[in-house]
Amino acid sequence: VTLADSGGRSVPPGGSLRPPCVPSAATLSNHAMGWFPRAPGQLRDFVAAISREGERTFLADSVKGRFTISRDNVKNEMVLQMNSLKSEDTAEYFCAAHPSVSGVIIRNARDYQYWGQGTQVTVSS
Repeated sequence: VTLADSGGRSVPPGGSLRPPCVPSAATLSNHAMGWFPRAPGQLRDFVAAISREGERTFLADSVKGRFTISRDNVKNEMVLQMNSLKSEDTAEYFCAAHPSVSGVIIRNARDYQYWGQGTQVTVSS
């Protein structure tokens, strides 16, 4: 599975972004998925995860009430909706996928097999 998250994005504080995560050549319907930001000079962090059929989601406390994660297995895509962005959200965001059974949430980056190349998100006035 190759995951394509594309390009860079820049918004002012309070803005919204929706970085895509679209696989090439494979279906994501049997994969748990997640999003991991990496700020400059820091280790990869965790913000959101979703089970393979979308019935379970998990968000880090830092983004609850601002971010949502969803997926459309018919369209074969997974989306992180980022609202009320703050400067501290600035990071390169990586989507990840791992084969999974129903109902499983994966929060540890080391447990993911497939990774996108990253989308730079910059929140600045």
